Amino acid sequence: MDNGPYNPYANRDVETPLTNLDAFFSLLKCIVGTGILAMPKAFFYAGILGGVILTIVTTMVLMYGMHLLIKCMVESARQQEIPYCTYSESMTYAFSVGPSWCKRWSRWFGFMVNLVLALSHYGIAVVYILFVAKNVQQLIHYHFSFYGLEIFVAVVGMLLLPLFMVRQLKYLVPLNVLSNVLMYVGFLLIFYYLFRGLPPIADRRMFGAFEELLEFFGIALFAVTSVGVMLAIESKMATPEKYIGCFGILNIAATIVVFSNLLFGILGFWRYGDEIRGSVTLNLPTDTVASQILKISIALAIFMTYPLSGYVTIDIIVHQWLLKSHSYAHPHWIEYIARFLFVFLSTINAIAFPKLSPLVALVGSLTISVLNLIFPAFIELCLLYGASYGRLKWILVKDTLLVILGMAILVYGLYSGTMTMLRTYHPDYKDTFKCLNVSTKSITCQFDDL
Repeated sequence: MDNGPYNPYANRDVETPLTNLDAFFSLLKCIVGTGILAMPKAFFYAGILGGVILTIVTTMVLMYGMHLLIKCMVESARQQEIPYCTYSESMTYAFSVGPSWCKRWSRWFGFMVNLVLALSHYGIAVVYILFVAKNVQQLIHYHFSFYGLEIFVAVVGMLLLPLFMVRQLKYLVPLNVLSNVLMYVGFLLIFYYLFRGLPPIADRRMFGAFEELLEFFGIALFAVTSVGVMLAIESKMATPEKYIGCFGILNIAATIVVFSNLLFGILGFWRYGDEIRGSVTLNLPTDTVASQILKISIALAIFMTYPLSGYVTIDIIVHQWLLKSHSYAHPHWIEYIARFLFVFLSTINAIAFPKLSPLVALVGSLTISVLNLIFPAFIELCLLYGASYGRLKWILVKDTLLVILGMAILVYGLYSGTMTMLRTYHPDYKDTFKCLNVSTKSITCQFDDL
């Protein structure tokens, strides 16, 4: 894309900017979460060598999609000579300068971007509440009498409320740093259990069955990227030009994450084999001090990640929908009310539907395919419609392949997610369809709590 005289980075004005280090810790925190704990299950489906290859390839493709998206957003801002252009605004503008049929749908596609972003991060926030509540419930149940999960969900929701009232990402950085420390303390303790009693690696399959690879991608996609938070961090940086590039903050964080995913995937599957569950923490004992410390550490880390995930949905609802089209005397109170309702509704949602993994798998597959691959390719094709697609039209070929890949993930996500939800909530489907946790040796109908 052509670089004109206007530089959006030089004209961007952020109220409370993030330093490069702030952005790095926030980015690391938004990617490293509950998904990494499910990577051993992903390797169960793909095998050790298959899991290594597919994890690296998946991460590279998704990170390329993020780089392409951010470059297109900057280009959209440059062409309009404005400091910053959001994802939805970039989509709307790109379609307005693309082919004639795109112009009629420009506003609708812009709205769809915000809707998918808001719903996906709302779903992730609900899962975070459930994850924390379930881990705390296990610890309390071990030491004291048993209480229902809904009580722990309600308590977690109430404790999250004051934390979620923090409006600026800058003020969440200390929590993100502490959360990263707690998360990696928990990871080190998990490794203590994973390295104990390792069987011969020859006992584990190197490659999974082809029909099970789709289950791998469902987990890997959820574990690698978080589009909305990644964009929110870039938008708040003091030096956003340092975010992408070969040695940019995004690539550095992604490299650390992919190594973490590989370590967990390989060691978790190597240690537990066909017995591995949806989260490796469910395979760990609950009667030792080390296991209790790691569960507390990881639960607290996820607890402090909730405000970062919910930030995206609040920003869309408040700043891009409510405040953009209306003028209020006290806009901050509008945001506080929206934040209160977000915590309240996500808590009620977690109580009413405590088994949200099918929904999250469905939303995850849909959002990743659309937000990371299909939409960025559409934006670039439209922005370059009146210019050039390069020698032999290689950009057109490349973006077409991205759209095809995204559509394949989208179609599978619709099918697999819908079937999994039916199996979970409709008992008749458990006897009719193949269950989610599939083994080459046996078929089970066990569903994890999350």
